[in-house]
Amino acid sequence: MGHTNWADDYRRVRAGEKPYHSVGYAANAFKAALADAGLARTDIDGLIVGPTTSYERAGEVLGLDVRWGGTADAMQGVIQACLAIAAGLAETVALVYGNDQRSASVAYGGAEAAYGSEFLSYVYHAPWGLTSQGALYALSMRRYMSQTGFTARDLAEVAVAQRLAASLNPNAIMRKRLSVEDYLAAPTVCDPLRLYDYCLVNDGGVALIISEAQRAKHIRSDPVWIEGVGRYDLNAGATSLEPRLTEFYRPAQRRAGVQMFDMAGVAPEDVSAFQIYDSFSCHVPFALEGYGYCAVGDAGRFLREEGISLDGRLPVNTSGGHLSESYMQGWNHQVEAVRQLRGECDKRQVSGCRFVHYSSDVAGKAVSILYGK
Repeated sequence: MGHTNWADDYRRVRAGEKPYHSVGYAANAFKAALADAGLARTDIDGLIVGPTTSYERAGEVLGLDVRWGGTADAMQGVIQACLAIAAGLAETVALVYGNDQRSASVAYGGAEAAYGSEFLSYVYHAPWGLTSQGALYALSMRRYMSQTGFTARDLAEVAVAQRLAASLNPNAIMRKRLSVEDYLAAPTVCDPLRLYDYCLVNDGGVALIISEAQRAKHIRSDPVWIEGVGRYDLNAGATSLEPRLTEFYRPAQRRAGVQMFDMAGVAPEDVSAFQIYDSFSCHVPFALEGYGYCAVGDAGRFLREEGISLDGRLPVNTSGGHLSESYMQGWNHQVEAVRQLRGECDKRQVSGCRFVHYSSDVAGKAVSILYGK
């Protein structure tokens, strides 16, 4: 795996530079991933490109003529690569992602949110002023609070813990530690979500390389295994917010989790760290309940008393996640899973790390991946 220097990319863009377009970020990350694996371009016979980059252009720039490939997000990309390898369509698949979202001034809210693309469910709510994911998740969080007694101080635990992890991560963009009081003093963006509940928006690239198991053993002495995967979609009512507002994705997460854990032959208590797609902080309490790490309605107590920091009951987003490390739309979480399992995380290393769970939920679709040593 490999990635660009997110912190340096961020500084350069803020200074008015335009270091790369999306394919340039992807190419730099791919080069780093090849070096990490000790492979040459000619060893790659499959290619998956993130949806922010043209598949054809990326393959051309990377110099790859492959026998199988396509476009997918970070979660589906991993599953598709596994399926292609199992089917004999490829042996070694590169997954590359580049995004110039900050330097290109991509809008994630407002009249031109994400270019008004109809494939994004939240554009259906534009007539009511809900043109961003932040507004939709604010509704979900407010309802969850009213149902369970979950408080702003409970939600603060997410941002504080992830910023603590980021402070120990040289790759993170935001490394200044936060207190609960800092969180509560920050401006409200869309009630009840405050500034530190929102992810970063930054440029960068990530690349992963997935290979057939026997070949992987010869590529590196310490390969990380994909132990299990799961997916379940809640399509009924997906564009009316129903899955987000009634059970907060829990039915989809529960089914995806059962599939993944059964495939791997492990249980939630065997998981050493949990990487959760956190475009907003509220993804964390929802996923803790959805995958059975705590009881339904008990996430507030879990965050306060058991904890998600590095020394907590279940370390979550140990790199700082999207809130503090980098917003790479789920790709950086999987880099962190690999690093934790290799034991490469220095001061933020989870002791005895054996299994790392990665979760994503978007518009009612829950995807779950378990990585292991």
